[in-house]
Amino acid sequence: MRDTTRRQTLSALSTLALTVLALVGCDKMRGGGSAAPASQPASTTAASAAPTGTGNILIGEYGSMTGSEATFGQSTHNGIMLAVEEFNAAGGLAGRQVELKSYDTQGKSQEAGTVVTRLITEDKVVAVLGEVASSLSLAGGRVAQQFGVPMISPSSTNPQVTQIGDMVFRVCFIDPYQGYVVAKFTSENLKRTRVAVLYDQGQAYSKGLKDDFRKAFEALGGQIVTEQAYTGGDQDFSAQLGNIKAASPEAIFVPGYYTDVGNIALQARKLGITATLLGGDGWDSPKLTEIGGAAIEDSYFSNHYSHEEQRPEVQSFVQKFQAKYGVVPDGLAAMGYDAARLLFDAMKRSPSLGGKDLAAAIAQTKAFAGVTGAITIDAERNARKPAVVLQVKGGKYAFAASIQPQQ
Repeated sequence: MRDTTRRQTLSALSTLALTVLALVGCDKMRGGGSAAPASQPASTTAASAAPTGTGNILIGEYGSMTGSEATFGQSTHNGIMLAVEEFNAAGGLAGRQVELKSYDTQGKSQEAGTVVTRLITEDKVVAVLGEVASSLSLAGGRVAQQFGVPMISPSSTNPQVTQIGDMVFRVCFIDPYQGYVVAKFTSENLKRTRVAVLYDQGQAYSKGLKDDFRKAFEALGGQIVTEQAYTGGDQDFSAQLGNIKAASPEAIFVPGYYTDVGNIALQARKLGITATLLGGDGWDSPKLTEIGGAAIEDSYFSNHYSHEEQRPEVQSFVQKFQAKYGVVPDGLAAMGYDAARLLFDAMKRSPSLGGKDLAAAIAQTKAFAGVTGAITIDAERNARKPAVVLQVKGGKYAFAASIQPQQ
């Protein structure tokens, strides 16, 4: 009877010790996002734990490398790769090299969620860079938040992206500000008072920017004479453009992506519409002028930077990018470069590469000297920074104005 009791006691103590060890292990592995459920299995949060102090540091990237917005993903990837190479050449993080794992979203929201899940659960990245399109960043950002892994979008401007949670950041301005920039330029620089709007009803980016432009333009005394919608990928815009022509606008705001915008410009000019075309950063691609040709000339769009700016950060980046890729970098390349460099800066300041520590370091970024301007991450994890307006001139993008953030 005494031996049996002793065995029972030892067994109970052994079970208790194993339980304590399991709890400690799970506590060490638990992720960083406030939105991640407490009951989440340990295997799903392991990627957010701080890595050991040796070996390469893996970061993830997801973007539209193929599909209708392929130049977005390719330009962003090139900017990120340049930043990675520079960081590693300078010694990396305390001698550890950064390795980039990239996946193609093909411009599909479902694919964005799938590849971000893979980056975190299979590849075990410590942070994620991407996407460009706001709809895709919303899909990928929810996954990053769930697993407690920091994500920085280079150029998704829809406000909802960073509202996902405390793991999601961006280094670009947001649509309320971008809408204000285009509205202010249209009203004060171009002196236009009657504007039509043609937007992509299937894109969170386009719908949000349309609403923000309208609000800002009307507040400045302007009038929206008609609002027309299309669906991305449409080939025939004659019905919408016919309604716009009948409204006799002085300008047309088209907050879409370059593929559709180029076709819209061609069809508008064929219909005899001479109104100035206006847009947002979704226009920023060399393909815009290839598609639109002379029809897109003398149009204007808001963007994150101009390669003509003489700031040292801009000129140094342009020279290095041209030397590596043989082309002048667009705004997407600059945003990818800034997103990666800001992440590396935060990694240097963070006490570990665990999700919570790294996210806190990113959130503390102040006046980071980016190519696209001095970047300060605000309380909503958005970047406070200036914007520029570019003019399509001679098939290229010329600096037209710089608009500072509202006070």
